[in-house]
Amino acid sequence: GSFMLVNTSGRFAGQKAHLLMPHLKENDTHCIDFHYYVSSKSGASPGTLNVYVKVNDGPIGNPVWNTSITANWNRAELAISTFWPNFYQVVFEVVTSGHSGYVAIDEVKVLGHPCTKTPHFLRLQSVEVNAGQFATFQCTANGGTDSGDRLWLQVAICNAGSLNFCIFQMENLTLGTEPNLFRTSRAKNLFWRAKKNGSVIIDCHLPYCFSEPPVPIAPPQLSSVGATYLWIQLNANSINGDGPIIQREVEYRTSSGSWYDIQPVDSTSYKIGHLDPDTEYEISVLLTRPGEGGTGSPGPALKTRTKCADPMRGPRRLEVVEIKSRQITICWEPFGYNVTRCHRYNLTVHYRYQAGGQEQVREEVSWDTESSHPQHTITNLSPYTNVSIKLVLMNPEGRKESQELVVQTDEDVPSAVPLESIQGSTFEEKIFLQWREPAQTYGVITLYEV
Repeated sequence: GSFMLVNTSGRFAGQKAHLLMPHLKENDTHCIDFHYYVSSKSGASPGTLNVYVKVNDGPIGNPVWNTSITANWNRAELAISTFWPNFYQVVFEVVTSGHSGYVAIDEVKVLGHPCTKTPHFLRLQSVEVNAGQFATFQCTANGGTDSGDRLWLQVAICNAGSLNFCIFQMENLTLGTEPNLFRTSRAKNLFWRAKKNGSVIIDCHLPYCFSEPPVPIAPPQLSSVGATYLWIQLNANSINGDGPIIQREVEYRTSSGSWYDIQPVDSTSYKIGHLDPDTEYEISVLLTRPGEGGTGSPGPALKTRTKCADPMRGPRRLEVVEIKSRQITICWEPFGYNVTRCHRYNLTVHYRYQAGGQEQVREEVSWDTESSHPQHTITNLSPYTNVSIKLVLMNPEGRKESQELVVQTDEDVPSAVPLESIQGSTFEEKIFLQWREPAQTYGVITLYEV
């Protein structure tokens, strides 16, 4: 009969020849039976015969079986389990060693039933595990195994569920041991393929889905703003990672400081209440899928600020520090954010007094608002004048006033007596004088000197 032969004579080491079998789509366990031959006159191995199993046209991976030992015709089996919609392709490969000889295969058969001697794995259900968590798997083999058999597990870690982007690693297994654990935060899917030491092969394929916890792509959207609340739209329909979404949470924190809180949300919009006025917050959405470790990282943050609130009250304990003829210095009880309820505010001094028969109304901004002993001095007043004073605290949302304080400035030197008003009458023994009061008395005149 005929067989496939590789003559390694005259070949450099490392040259390869491949034989690809058709895709195998049987939805069950079947057996590939073949004979192989490795021969060399010098006794040195002419090369290595490798057998690969490609899954769904993915990467070729590591050999599931190989030999380089010279021998006459021998028989080998591959027990393969395929289940819809997966398919396999068996690849025979010869890698030359640089020595002359022959490597051949013959009578390759695909049998529609399990192998006679080689055990096979029972079908396993797909298992879903969140990335970063431990995944437990257990393969059960039917067939003639014994306690001394050793298994090697080939793990294909495939990103984004694609077999075109796989990283292969080998793990040692022992029959009859506890379930094996794997942990990964990168994998999207794992495909298990095991082989038994020696000349027989066990091959199985188990989809093991590592799902990435969901993370919103966009930050939440702001609907409305108040002094103590923020209305937001979660805006979490577009995600990175995997669903389904079973829980939504809103995480919000102050931009400065370490305070934060997390609240569960059962709708697409949410009102965050009991906030501080005129404070910047960072708001993110957390999404959770089923399983342990299913909560993703917070999504992009929305940075926004609450409005100012109406001041809590006006300034208290308005008192006089010093009175002079032309100025008054006042003080008041210091206050902070708990009173202003806004970081943007101003404090003005309003005062009024009579001058020349008309009421004069003035206001001045006080800049001494951060001191522990705030003061303000009103200047350019008239002596001996009643001045009504009050403080007004204002922010963008409102104003509050202090109680009004009435203070009289001190007396001062009066202006001169008008010369034209001085009139005199002479008598034998006296002179009688009369005059008008000064235009500005600046107090009560108690004495004139002539």
